[in-house]
Amino acid sequence: MNVPQQTPFWAHIFPFLTWFPTLNRSTIQADIIAGITGAIIVLPQGVAYAMIAGLPPEYGLYAAIVPAIVAGLFGSSWHLISGPTVAMSIVIFTALSPIAEVGSKEFVQLALTLTFLAGVFQFVLGLARMGTLVNFVSHSVVIGFTAGAAVLIGTSQIKNILGVEIHAESFIETWHQLFNALPQTNLYAFSVAIVTLIASILFKIFFPKLPGMLFAMIIGGLMAIGLGSEAHHIKLVGALPSQLPPFSFPELSLENIKLLVPSALAIAMLGLVEAVSIARSVATRSRQIIDGNQEFIGQGLSNIVGSFFSGYAASGSFTRTGVNYEAGAKTPLAAVFAGISLALIVLLIAPLTAYVPIPSMAGILLVVSYGLIDFHHIKTIIKTSHSEIAILLVTFLSTLFLELEFAIYVGVMLSLIIYLNRTSKPRIITLAPDSDDINHRLINIQKKELPQCPQCKIIRIDGSLFFGAVNYIAKKLQDTPEPNVLIISSSINFIDVAGAEMITQEAQRRHEIGGGLYFVKLKSRNCDILKRGGYLKDLREDHFFESKAEGIQGVFNRLNKNICQTCTARIFNECASVK
Repeated sequence: MNVPQQTPFWAHIFPFLTWFPTLNRSTIQADIIAGITGAIIVLPQGVAYAMIAGLPPEYGLYAAIVPAIVAGLFGSSWHLISGPTVAMSIVIFTALSPIAEVGSKEFVQLALTLTFLAGVFQFVLGLARMGTLVNFVSHSVVIGFTAGAAVLIGTSQIKNILGVEIHAESFIETWHQLFNALPQTNLYAFSVAIVTLIASILFKIFFPKLPGMLFAMIIGGLMAIGLGSEAHHIKLVGALPSQLPPFSFPELSLENIKLLVPSALAIAMLGLVEAVSIARSVATRSRQIIDGNQEFIGQGLSNIVGSFFSGYAASGSFTRTGVNYEAGAKTPLAAVFAGISLALIVLLIAPLTAYVPIPSMAGILLVVSYGLIDFHHIKTIIKTSHSEIAILLVTFLSTLFLELEFAIYVGVMLSLIIYLNRTSKPRIITLAPDSDDINHRLINIQKKELPQCPQCKIIRIDGSLFFGAVNYIAKKLQDTPEPNVLIISSSINFIDVAGAEMITQEAQRRHEIGGGLYFVKLKSRNCDILKRGGYLKDLREDHFFESKAEGIQGVFNRLNKNICQTCTARIFNECASVK
């Protein structure tokens, strides 16, 4: 038998050593192409996000260089790309604008200090193995959040495709202004965007192995030059400063720490949920299992190290991750190439970025946003579960109409509520021996109508006896008229103090009416809990049995034989001994 090998300890310290040996010429080539494509995509994004955060434009690019490399090397996802995001930028601005002048040196210094503190929180949570918290994020939450974010990304690019100016703060207002601005559509910008979009789709269909997005942007750029971008008001990315991220040092004074810790904790939690949600959404396609703890550590290190290279708070980027996956990235080395490529672009050919048309970028991002919507799993959820549909729909709508971070929280809270509601009402199945079966196996009476013993009810509880479920189970037991109840306990995973108290009270009540509460196949850890708590004395140790046959025999020996003599059910083999 093959025994699964545990992950070596060194793999948690240097996770990149686990995938580094798998590199070959093909994967490296694919990662280089994906990295370069992602680096070009982030150029206008980084500038825009920095402005949202109240920082100079170049800081958006700095946040996309070092953090992307560190997160790629020390995270667990094959495709996640870290960098500046809309949500993190908004939170940075909201946290710092009341205490420092936007764009000032003090504001920048506080942003870097806030980033460092958030990274420390994330790193500590990873070391504390708190990554399992993401397991409570329902898959439907991830699908809904991803779809909502994809719609937001696509919506944000429509103005660039149409070549119009709008300034809206909400999803509804954005579309309202877009419809009003339709008559002012710049047909030249629109043509560049559509040609780029169509070219990207055609490359994906007919030449999937080529870097279609990169070629599509080149085609769009050449078209913009041919049309005369300046003459026809086709917006370009613009010239960027030719400078690598300068060294910086967070100002960790006691005053700053007291001032920034609450905001740092909020940014840390938002960044972790955002990054792991994005990593999981892509992992559903790449069939990868995400290590939440390692992802926490990777995100924490990326912000800690990034704060020393002028990078403000970074997290997983929906757009860059989607582009990275669609561009054919094979390993996290693509994130390293993305950071290096962006650094080279900024350092060497920053002036050339002035010729990249923004409508062309918008066309590419529209294709990416469409690819982020997981139509297959959405259809599956719709067909499978009403509660999962509710989680999916609420998360999706919350992403559109609430702040992005709150959308995740709403989806998580709703999924937890539904989970707790399910666990608080475990399935209680009534069983009876099947006389047509040679072994008289116990089966669900809902599947086959069978007679039952008037003195003993046999049930199986599929769930844990914990504080959230005791009221529901207690009422079901009290509504059972038979004096004796035999519980098939193999599906009871856990019993807490509240559950032990409930079954003890129920056993005492049944003893007073001449019956009893009996257990078959109770798991050893649950028996230990009852023993340590001193409950076995009231429950009576002779009421616990190792097999169903022993349990039925034990209960039968305690039945009122006068009633048995007049009973016509005769469902047990032992009933033949009573005339």
